Amino acid sequence: MFAGETCPVLTEVRPWFKDPSLEDMGRKYWKKRSYIFQGFVNENPLNEESPENPVRRFVIGPQIFNIIKSALMDPDMENLPTDYVAGTDFRLAKTTKGQYADYSTSKWARKETALTEENLAAIDTHGLHNLNDFLPAKPTPEGVQAIAEMFEASVNGELYDPAKWGQFYKPYGLDVGTQTQATVAPAQTVPATPTASVAPVSAPAPAVAEATAPVVETAPAPVAEPVATAPAEGGEGGKKSADDILNMIRNRQSS
Repeated sequence: MFAGETCPVLTEVRPWFKDPSLEDMGRKYWKKRSYIFQGFVNENPLNEESPENPVRRFVIGPQIFNIIKSALMDPDMENLPTDYVAGTDFRLAKTTKGQYADYSTSKWARKETALTEENLAAIDTHGLHNLNDFLPAKPTPEGVQAIAEMFEASVNGELYDPAKWGQFYKPYGLDVGTQTQATVAPAQTVPATPTASVAPVSAPAPAVAEATAPVVETAPAPVAEPVATAPAEGGEGGKKSADDILNMIRNRQSS
């Protein structure tokens, strides 16, 4: 996600997609793209209590983003959805497709909707979020080395070592008793509503995170679509074991 920089994990994983026996494993470690937006929740079937600051942040996945993007690129959309007077609500609809959540029926409302007096007052009181502030910090060279070590340990099936990597990264909710450079967290599991109406608002700059983004407080918050993880590696069916993959990594590093 940083221009001109290389990622040790992606560099190692990229060739795996040329090998059918490593493709599933490669998907497990490939970057997961997510996007950060902000706006108001106008309709919420969960009937939750409204937060003190109603200008919420949303972390969404590529499926919903593509729906949003297609409308923004549509020349027939005369006004930006973020216009305070002639804006448009985005209606989030969740169904299931197999064992995964499906948001493909989400869409923009057909009618324009202006922000209410309460919405405008909230913007005056709290202001809009600078979404760039919620992008992950750029890791130091030591942090990049820690990433490479954690990747190799993960492929080898080893457990996370807080004494070794706690000063750089830690699983969400784990207290290692030291200040970390950044936090690696799993995707937020907030229940999405069957139908919800969201009024987007303009921001100083849109933010996009291609690596795992920090979990932010928001509801409802669509979660990035699950990607099928690789099956357990073993000797059956021509699958390469974790030891085979590690040996391939070490041989490549020594050559």
